[in-house]
Amino acid sequence: MLTNRRSMILKAIVEEFIKTAEPVGSKTLMAKYDLPYSSATIRNEMMYLEEQGLLEKTHTSSGRIPSTEGYRYYVENLMETELDAQDKYELQNLFMSDRGSMEDVIQMSCDVLSHMTNLTSIVLGPDAKTQRLHHIKLFPVDEHTAVAVFITDQGHTENKTFHFDDLVSIEDITNCCNILNDRLVGTELSRIVDKMNEIKPILANQVKRHEILFNAFLQAFIRFANENVYYSGASNMLYQPEFADIEKLRNIMRMLEDGNIWREITSNEQMRALTTGKSELVWLDDMAVVSTSFRMNDVEEGKLMIVGPSRMNYDKITSMLDYVGEILEKKYYKK
Repeated sequence: MLTNRRSMILKAIVEEFIKTAEPVGSKTLMAKYDLPYSSATIRNEMMYLEEQGLLEKTHTSSGRIPSTEGYRYYVENLMETELDAQDKYELQNLFMSDRGSMEDVIQMSCDVLSHMTNLTSIVLGPDAKTQRLHHIKLFPVDEHTAVAVFITDQGHTENKTFHFDDLVSIEDITNCCNILNDRLVGTELSRIVDKMNEIKPILANQVKRHEILFNAFLQAFIRFANENVYYSGASNMLYQPEFADIEKLRNIMRMLEDGNIWREITSNEQMRALTTGKSELVWLDDMAVVSTSFRMNDVEEGKLMIVGPSRMNYDKITSMLDYVGEILEKKYYKK
């Protein structure tokens, strides 16, 4: 553990670098943070922190910047995690109203987190690929509209509203649903599309408007079986000086296109750097990933994530993620 003086200096350097992205020198600390120490004392302590691997010296300035170990020490020992009252008030208001399906609320959560942090947000829904179809319930609304509810063996449900351009009879919709239940129940979601193609001739023989219904259900199953990953604010990476290198930015953008990468990052115990509150932190070079989990039902959970440079406002972000996760659990997880 560091002494109080060294802790105070490290805390000031981390928080100043988060704000400015500029190396921090002793004069800046004296001027902005009113530290009760001489400039020489501060420089000596900064040298000690550098020797301990908590600070790094850049080639372009005599000031220091935090290292990954410096961020780790800051998060574990110095960070304050109480959410700002104004941020809490804004989040409460946003989530008070009923804004539709869980999918809609999760996407809104993603957008809100990106907007309030000026970073990239990701929400991972449950990994549905290994789940099996348990049942399809279909509710005809009129000749143009029907609502289907897909239920898996792990209790995950998805609603899909079908809007048909041509008239589709209630009899056709019911027959189609019965055939799908007979032939698809127990099938892994990753194999649903292949099984749909196998039973297409059966639908053609027994359902008049089989093409319309087949295509509608096929698209719904493709969406259902794919990764439930939501992104917002990817363009915010463009404004971070750490990612000015175009090749580095391209690598990050490629990562954002693959939901499996983010599942691996947040589930791999060896990659996880530390846990604070409910949030988990991982550092990958000069990129940081902060995530928190929220329960969706007894067997499934989702993850909220913020991705950005190591130079991020950890106290605000971890407290915000934890708070949004709590809101989502209260809204949807009924014990």
